[in-house]
Amino acid sequence: MEPGKPDICISDVVASTAGRDSGQLFYVIGTDGVYAELANGKDRSLEKPKLKKIKHVNKVLRAETRVAAKLRSGDKVLNSELRKDLAYISQEVNSHNQGG
Repeated sequence: MEPGKPDICISDVVASTAGRDSGQLFYVIGTDGVYAELANGKDRSLEKPKLKKIKHVNKVLRAETRVAAKLRSGDKVLNSELRKDLAYISQEVNSHNQGG
């Protein structure tokens, strides 16, 4: 765990800060303290998550959605659910950043 970085847990929404996917939002579907498994339901499905170092992601928020609850409890989540949820969260984050 890097000093100054918040704990990243399963079901958190994070934004990539490095690489080709920089700026994209992902759900954390697994973590070991050094790496996080990231999925967005589109480029990175639940079946083939992106493995990324935690230092290369920023926590956007602790999602309190139905999808987040399913991830925490270990229930089956569909890629389409991830896509819809992240699209909504992205819209909310962008509207807050633009002062709306």
